[in-house]
Amino acid sequence: MSEDQAAQKDELLALASIYDEEEFHGAESAQGGEIQLCLELPPNFKLIVKGDKHTEYDVSFLPPLVLNFELPANYPSSSSPLYTLSSKWLSRDQVRQTHHCKKSNYIFQQHSPCLPDKPFFSTPQMTSLCKRLDELWGENQGCVVLYTWIQFLKEEAFAFLDVKSPLEVVKAGKAAVKRAGTIIGEEGKLESLLELDPRAVLLVDPRTDILPQLLDFDEAQRQKVFDGKVFCCSICFMEKLGSSCLCFKECQHVYCKACMTEYFGIQIRDGNVQCLNCPEPKCTSLAMPSQVKLLVGEELFTRYDRLLLQSSLDLMADVVYCPRQSCCQAVMVEQDTTMGICPACQYAFCTLCKRGYHGLSHCKVTADELRGLRDEYISASAEGKKFMEQRFGKRVIQRAVEESFSRDWLYENCKGCPRCGTNIQKVDGCNKMTCTSCKQYFCWLCLGQLTLVNPYSHFNNPSSPCYNQLFQGVDINEDDALSDEED
Repeated sequence: MSEDQAAQKDELLALASIYDEEEFHGAESAQGGEIQLCLELPPNFKLIVKGDKHTEYDVSFLPPLVLNFELPANYPSSSSPLYTLSSKWLSRDQVRQTHHCKKSNYIFQQHSPCLPDKPFFSTPQMTSLCKRLDELWGENQGCVVLYTWIQFLKEEAFAFLDVKSPLEVVKAGKAAVKRAGTIIGEEGKLESLLELDPRAVLLVDPRTDILPQLLDFDEAQRQKVFDGKVFCCSICFMEKLGSSCLCFKECQHVYCKACMTEYFGIQIRDGNVQCLNCPEPKCTSLAMPSQVKLLVGEELFTRYDRLLLQSSLDLMADVVYCPRQSCCQAVMVEQDTTMGICPACQYAFCTLCKRGYHGLSHCKVTADELRGLRDEYISASAEGKKFMEQRFGKRVIQRAVEESFSRDWLYENCKGCPRCGTNIQKVDGCNKMTCTSCKQYFCWLCLGQLTLVNPYSHFNNPSSPCYNQLFQGVDINEDDALSDEED
């Protein structure tokens, strides 16, 4: 084995031992491979989208720079590695699109398992990185250089390119395509773009909206970091890996999945789907439906989804439910109308009283509803009273008010006969009462039924609760007392 081959083998083995399979994997049929380099972003790094609205997004991770390389037979003694450097986000608004053209050597074409063979986009920033890699090879010629390249790209690329927050992302559309400046093969244009290094590749078409891809990658990397950390659950006080925990997005409070599964299950079974909030006292963060779906079973999530939809519909003024117990379908109601037609069973009903639609006739009121109508009417505003009069009719309202006042007076001044329930008012006299309807004797104090033979024995018996209370609560004046003594 030659010295170059030995050096190449040792270098690839070293890279495989330093980086995991996601960061580095070697080619099977050639001396080469691919390295993915996630750059370290400074704190509070933001993406900015300029368009109709000026929007900023906080990100902690950007898609990696990808270094594809192949090692020539005479590397490292004489030749540099062949490589392409690709990215999805560098200098997107300075992109220049190129196409295969027989008349130009501008396109970098390598028929190799390590290097991509496809049309690409090149950028000035990526070109400057390639020039810096060439300089590092010149400084270290004769020695292996891949690790030096990797360290530079990973640790110094941001500073070298002077990339600062916020990083502007161009929204996909005609403007982005126009900025790309498509080349169709005119020799003058090709010559003017020869300064762009063909080894520098931008992997995304400018007509593609890159923002969702950047945000999805950031979210996936955040989750990966979270899964590897250890957290203490504030419910069971056990330490668990993030992969076994749930983090509320808004407040960032963390609990183990076992505790939250039980908590969500209890709330959903009780119908409290609007209360799947963070268990931290006074915290109002809510769990996302996607988080709930990951923890509870399919049956519980179906119930949660249905109740959540129903609670949302309940808040909509133009949505009512079909009053038929066998249907209960949500029904959209047009404005300024009291008629609803169920789309499922075709039942036409009044949206106010939930009975069959009765046109312009007043809503019918049951005896039980009539009792509560007076209080609702008295406490209503002038507009509310007018609406109730139109809905039920003035006669019904007046009757409800009168009956309600009568009921209140009877409640305050009368007691019901313990035998037949007739309302009896006590005007004067002792506590032995006689029902005017069924003639039953009874005690006014305890409403106990008294015997017909000797009704007063109830007040003379020491074991009776009303012993010696025949005249309890009765006002006796002096004249009455004298007349009683004479008697």
